[in-house]
Amino acid sequence: MSEQLTIAPKTNHKSLLFSELALDLDNLQAHFAVLGMPYGAAYTPQDYNNDQTNAPTAIRQASDRVIRSPERFDFDIDGPLLQGRDDVRFVDCGDVPADLSDPRGHFRRAELATRKILAAGAIPIVLGGDHGITNPILRAFDDQGPITIVHLDAHLDWRDEVNGIKDGLSSPMRRASELPYVKEIIQIGMRASGSARQEEADYARKWGAEIITAYELHDIGMEAVLARIPDGGRYYLTIDADGLDPTCMPAVAGPAPGGVTFVQARKLIHGLVNKGQVVGMDFVEIQPEKDINQHSCMIAGRLILNFIGAAIRAGYCDTTR
Repeated sequence: MSEQLTIAPKTNHKSLLFSELALDLDNLQAHFAVLGMPYGAAYTPQDYNNDQTNAPTAIRQASDRVIRSPERFDFDIDGPLLQGRDDVRFVDCGDVPADLSDPRGHFRRAELATRKILAAGAIPIVLGGDHGITNPILRAFDDQGPITIVHLDAHLDWRDEVNGIKDGLSSPMRRASELPYVKEIIQIGMRASGSARQEEADYARKWGAEIITAYELHDIGMEAVLARIPDGGRYYLTIDADGLDPTCMPAVAGPAPGGVTFVQARKLIHGLVNKGQVVGMDFVEIQPEKDINQHSCMIAGRLILNFIGAAIRAGYCDTTR
């Protein structure tokens, strides 16, 4: 009997955006598969139960604020969520559980779950959790390269280690840069200060990361930013909630004014979908206790909805693509 890699979400909404719950990853049939990854790598004892662990549940709970029902027409995607197609399968695979007797087991289970999602031909949509969850997810893409990482965030995330932890929330881009199948890293929305020091900024630029501050984005526009991303790529999109401006994304630990707007983030998603192949995405770092009327979780859900609808319209679910 194979190990159970996920468990059903703990929420009044059994799944994200009214999708089908699918916990049998060995027999998965899907085009898009949600995976909750609540737990990262803690820097301090207090971080083992940080509020980001509640985000997958909270985002799912906002489903009826994102769409009233999946068959309703949505102007963001010029049609209903699944574009009126009965053949498109959108599922929720539940959450990767933690185990106190196996402190890093959730990283292994997340990687294995993602591998099974990819093996089924589905695109993983991962709900964090803090930004440390991106590393085990990316490890599952070792046969999917070359990968271009598109990173929307206020912070650089190139620390080599914090308190001896090398795969925590301050290090996902540093660890991604070490994967041989990651060929480009484009970082959008940088502003204010996080854990990065001058040495991390220098290291990222030396590696070849394309760093686009929020202020440059506002000056040149998202279309100009998209033009810097290589055409025809295989893109993994990772969105840190604090990359968005706190006026639309208040539920974050480090709010910084001047961030990416919802309209800009939506344009980025639609642009990536149509210029290449988005092979996976994650949305991380929402702190539900700081949210206002589920506003941040609703925004996260709207961006995921835009990705799914745009991808279907672009032919991602067509056998001829």
